Amino acid sequence: MLGIFTDLADYLVYQLLGLDPATKLGHALHFFVEDTTKIFALLVVMIYGIGWLRASLNIERVRVYLAGKNRWVGYLMGSSFGAITPFCSCSSIPVFLGFTSAGIPIGITMSFLLTSPLINEVAVLLLLSLLGWELTLWYVLIGIGIGVLGGALLDALKAHRWLQPLAAKAYEMGQNNQQPLAHSAEKMDARARHQFAKEETVVIFSRVWKWVIIGVGVGAGLHGFVPAGWLEANLGDGQWWSVPMAVLMGIPLYANATGVIPIMESLLTQGVPLGTTMAFCMSTVAASFPEFVMLKQVMQWRLLALLFVILLTSFTLMGWLLNLL
Repeated sequence: MLGIFTDLADYLVYQLLGLDPATKLGHALHFFVEDTTKIFALLVVMIYGIGWLRASLNIERVRVYLAGKNRWVGYLMGSSFGAITPFCSCSSIPVFLGFTSAGIPIGITMSFLLTSPLINEVAVLLLLSLLGWELTLWYVLIGIGIGVLGGALLDALKAHRWLQPLAAKAYEMGQNNQQPLAHSAEKMDARARHQFAKEETVVIFSRVWKWVIIGVGVGAGLHGFVPAGWLEANLGDGQWWSVPMAVLMGIPLYANATGVIPIMESLLTQGVPLGTTMAFCMSTVAASFPEFVMLKQVMQWRLLALLFVILLTSFTLMGWLLNLL
């Protein structure tokens, strides 16, 4: 299904513009067209779908359900939900707003947000096929553990103080039990739900589209012009410093979970240790410049910086542990 975006990029860049796929410019522009169209399409579908669900579900019932649970159980539930949902930074924004609108504690919401990029079906299947179920299980448990502990830390720090006004208002309304949808969701018919989801899509898309363009543009330039083989030659042979170095190298880059598969395979084939490879790839996907530019729409700089430090520390510790295993 997603191959349609590759075909579109092939046609626009290689046929219509006549660029050579072997050139850096052609490769970078192809990356930009493919990922921009893919993200825009997924963004519209995801926002609309989540908007429909927000209008269809009784958010108050969800809030009460989670509120009635032990806080640590809530962290585990939020982290587990993040592990089974392949959300990127784009779709995380409406999910984040939905959680805050429901009045769900910020720590549970952040548990989801921390785990979602760490664990996804692509990474799990790749690990399972290459390294077996035992190491894959360790990886999943570590990722969920990062979400649980990170959520608990952010709750203890009262991180809701550092939300952007839009998210802060939604969170306050949810906490005060004033969200209209909490009481009217079950009475809304299909037309009303469609109208709500459409308005949600227009509002959120209008806020983030330019950041998608900027983020993917920066990533495409780096993706196309970083020399082939440079990463393999500079990540070391498993020395302790190679893991944090790999994490830092991944920050300015951009790739989705699918896009890092050939990078992971190439690094592993070249003899780069597993932990170093995973640290670099997870940093590229979850701690990249585009990721944080888009999350800036719902978080203030202080919360973004804190989330950034938690992710970088988590990736480094995970890389060291996987190298030891």
